[in-house]
Formats: sequence, C-alpha cells, structure tokens
Amino acid sequence: MENIIEKIEYKGYEIEIFQSDYPEDPRGWDNLGTMICFHNRYDLGDKHNYYDPDEFIEDMKNEKVIILPLYLYDHSGITISTGPFGCPWDSGQVGYIYVTYEDIKKEFSYKNITTKRIEKIKDYLRGEVETYDNYLTGNIYGYNIEDVDSCSGYFGDPEKSGLLDEAKDIIDYEIEHNLKNHLSLLKQWIKKSVPLDKRYKFQTA
Repeated sequence: MENIIEKIEYKGYEIEIFQSDYPEDPRGWDNLGTMICFHNRYDLGDKHNYYDPDEFIEDMKNEKVIILPLYLYDHSGITISTGPFGCPWDSGQVGYIYVTYEDIKKEFSYKNITTKRIEKIKDYLRGEVETYDNYLTGNIYGYNIEDVDSCSGYFGDPEKSGLLDEAKDIIDYEIEHNLKNHLSLLKQWIKKSVPLDKRYKFQTA
C-alpha cells in the first residue's frame, strides 16, 4: 500500500503525495559518470572489477578524467555525498565518481575541455550523486489524483522535483477538457431545444 505523506487541495481536486515503494535504481540509467565504490556490506554504485581503491587510482593515472570523491554516512540508514560528513566514526570515503575526457567530448561534442566546462561537468556528477542519494534514502515520491491520473518516480523534494507542478498541470488540463466537453454538449442541447430540467438526462446520439 502506498505511504501517503501529504494531501493537497487544488481547484477542487485532492492531490495525494506518496513515497514510492519500489523505486528504480538510477545507476541503471544512461549516466554521464561512473560510480566506483568499495564497501564490505553494501553493494553501491556501478559494477566494476577493481579489487581496492589503490588499484582504481593506479588505473586512472593513464587516463584524462574528471573525478570526485564519494563519502558515505552510515547510521540508521545510509547517505552518500561528494563532500565529507562531520562524523568521523560513522562516515568515511567509500569511492569515486568519474568521467573521462573522451566520453565528455562524445557526449557534448566538445573539441576542448576548458576550466569552465570542467566545473560544469563536476556539477553534472554532483547531480548524479544527489539523485543516487535520494534513491538510497528513499526520498522518491509520486502523486495520485483520484479518477484522473497517477505517477511516481520523482527524486527529491516534491516541489523542487516538479511533481507538484505536473500534478497541477494535469488538473488544469482536466478542468479545461471538461469545460470544452460541457460547452460542446451545451451547444447540442440549445440546438435541439432541450429543456433546462432535461439537459443532464438527455443523451446525444
């Protein structure tokens, strides 16, 4: 059963916001970065064949890459970030996320990798880590509008992820659609001289 966390009224409709029960692992998407993690209890990031971080770093020495560290905080659940956490006992570096210059040039059709572009790519990688963190922490939601529409798989805060905007757009469309249908039906009633007290009972061919 869906875990409903909030109900919002909008133009006479009720939007139920629920937490997704079976979210999709975003590391199965077509990501820009590759996430290499090492942990003895959790299967994190992307699949790889590196034995330890030293082997990975040694392999990267011959590659032109943009790389960011990954840190894990493990306490009543796990959360991941590209920046270290404040607790030295329950957190520490767990791996890296990286992308090669070659893959960047293919993806963005760049001829040169400038300093400005490097910062842009780092933001992309941070965004991927943030999305993955939402997956690990269960911060994934959906909406339900009774007899109208339902959708799930929104990562992060419902307002910032676009969930609420889409739900409201669906309601706006539903209202506009119903109004157009009513006006079309009204024209038929008038054309056929249907009395006021009979109009909602009158069936058109």
